[in-house]
Amino acid sequence: MKFLLNVYASAATVLDHERILAMAGRSGELIAGHALSNPSISAVVQARDGVVEVTEGPYLPAVQHVAGQYLLDCESRERALELAALVVDGHGGTVEVRPVMDSAGWEM
Repeated sequence: MKFLLNVYASAATVLDHERILAMAGRSGELIAGHALSNPSISAVVQARDGVVEVTEGPYLPAVQHVAGQYLLDCESRERALELAALVVDGHGGTVEVRPVMDSAGWEM
């Protein structure tokens, strides 16, 4: 089953990405992983009333922002949760574990 781990953190939070990269990489469960830059240098593209608008800066003012993402292929949801815990273990931050759908619907 494939799961997307969305990692949320404040700018001051330092998360331990090495542990999940090592464990999920060694086991073959890691498909891809990306750290994201600070949201202050992002841009948002939206359509409002049929007009496309581009706004500089973060989408929403928030304490936490998306700091990274991992795409995993795990045997179970419990295993995905175990790997997600490696990122935040004692460091703060939040990891959302979400199943990935394919064109045929839920993979589960």
